[in-house]
Amino acid sequence: MALVPDVVRRLRDASFQVGIEAGAGDAAGFDDDAYRQAGVEVVPDRRALLSEADIVLRVQPPSLEEVAWLRAGSVAISFLQPATEPAVVEALAAQGVSAFSLEFLPRISRAQSMDALSSQASLAGYKAVLMAANRLGKYFPMLMTAAGTVPPARVLVLGAGVAGLQAIATARRLGAVVEAYDVRPAVKEEVKSLGATFLELELESQEGEGGYAREQTEEFLRKQRELLADRVAAADVVITTANVPGRRAPILVTAPMVHGMRPGSVVVDLAAETGGNCELTEPGQVIEVGRVWIDGTTNVPSTVPVHASQLYARNVVNLLLHLAPSGEVRVDMEDEITRSCLVTHAGQVVNERARQMIEGARAST
Repeated sequence: MALVPDVVRRLRDASFQVGIEAGAGDAAGFDDDAYRQAGVEVVPDRRALLSEADIVLRVQPPSLEEVAWLRAGSVAISFLQPATEPAVVEALAAQGVSAFSLEFLPRISRAQSMDALSSQASLAGYKAVLMAANRLGKYFPMLMTAAGTVPPARVLVLGAGVAGLQAIATARRLGAVVEAYDVRPAVKEEVKSLGATFLELELESQEGEGGYAREQTEEFLRKQRELLADRVAAADVVITTANVPGRRAPILVTAPMVHGMRPGSVVVDLAAETGGNCELTEPGQVIEVGRVWIDGTTNVPSTVPVHASQLYARNVVNLLLHLAPSGEVRVDMEDEITRSCLVTHAGQVVNERARQMIEGARAST
């Protein structure tokens, strides 16, 4: 949910009137009565709600039909995903909507409280370990019993961003032996501080703009896969988290690497929504290949809906109050936060990164 009852007070204190679609929060554990008690108007008709709103808060991009219901001059805040939803972004521009996309927030201290990518990635990293532990036919911790010693599970985490670091911490809390790899050597100390071993491969750093990993060449990926093959084969669980914003996820785990894993091993691919880090991942599916499980569950944060909604709602409201401190959105292009995440305005796609993603999506089709 893009709005939960607990944060409504902040909007009402800023003179906003708030409406929500009836039943929208049920699956996340927030019923209509909770919103009413917070002073929210519950509207049964989605079209009426969207067509009357000055500002629309959502999680995912709207459909093309929903874009047509929005008023010219209105404001929309959500993840827009221009690389996969170019038609929606262009429709928002044509409709005269000022649309802000949370994936374009700058990585600066002032924007940390608005960083929905990080808040949701942390939940995904935590849940990925639980998903793997639930499917793995082994204990995670080492156990010394009268019947003998049970060795700990071995977990390999690929990608040590927010999701990867949370996965490392969770796997360590469960007692697993954890190794981690990232193309950015700068994260080595963070990995080690969580009690994991950082794999140092003889490859050049691939740190990109804003602290994200940049897109790698095919030659780099080939060498990387060769060097990782032995570590994948030794792992009981592989959790992949490597994403390059706006691009297809890099293939880190190939089909031969999967076939080299022990029977009963588990791969949890947190990059499934952008194609997957595992060559055999089927987005949205959990499959078994040669007695190895590959979990391609998408939108993993939605499996922790209460806290995912609470954190996301705080991120969104923090951004909205930054844009509209006096109750009315001001598009200040001198402000780095506004400039970075504004995608459409005054009938145009104004974000250069979004334009490049749209052009890339068009070229690929």
